[in-house]
Amino acid sequence: MAIGNDESGSHPTLIGSVQRALRLLEAVAAHLDGAPAKQLAREAQLPLPTTYHLLRTLTHEGYLRRENGVFVIGEGAESIGRAGARRRQRRQLADALAVAGRELGAAVYFAVYREGEVEVVAITADPARPPVEEWADFRSTAHTHAIGQCLLAQLDEPTRKEHLSRYPVQSMTPFSVRSEGDLLNRLATVRRGQVAYDRQEYALGTVCSAIPIRVGSAAATLAVSLPATEVHRLQAVTDRLRKMAERVLTTLAFSISI
Repeated sequence: MAIGNDESGSHPTLIGSVQRALRLLEAVAAHLDGAPAKQLAREAQLPLPTTYHLLRTLTHEGYLRRENGVFVIGEGAESIGRAGARRRQRRQLADALAVAGRELGAAVYFAVYREGEVEVVAITADPARPPVEEWADFRSTAHTHAIGQCLLAQLDEPTRKEHLSRYPVQSMTPFSVRSEGDLLNRLATVRRGQVAYDRQEYALGTVCSAIPIRVGSAAATLAVSLPATEVHRLQAVTDRLRKMAERVLTTLAFSISI
């Protein structure tokens, strides 16, 4: 018998107990403050003994909680909902970046500084405009690339100092900053101009720029990269990216947590 079909192969095989459990979960979710077993049985159109059995099982597994005689959604079910929300947010973010990338003719990135690390949340995947290859960990080389410099420039001094104590400045290419002093001067320039430029400092053959974005207290950035042969386009592309930022900011705001 084929998986998912009955012996005739013409109808899907449905497991009744799973269907009943799902109906019960939907009934519980419809009540923000919870509901008692008898009410849930009526709304899910289930026999009361069956309802009790399912409620006990779902509570034991963490999908429901019993509080003051009523049942409410538990951590297990909430985690499924959060996972679904994260997937939707990632799709929305990917779609927004893809549109921006096509309009700019560049690879586009969105990154945040979270829990002491540079985290690239999303990158466009257009074969015509491939992103820079991460040949050295973006987290430990933040001082060399536009994304990292843009994020470091947004940090307060103690946080930035702590980051650099873990990831000391070291040259990655002949164009990289040479010392922590050089980097701090660069970050001051980034703060004044509200843009970071990387001209082959992280990867030979690639130029990048990044603009700061603030969503609440989170340091974030939108960035682009181009082949070094198109360095003449970098400033114009960056200016257009800045104008686009407001348009996609709502999507990015939801994505800070993903």
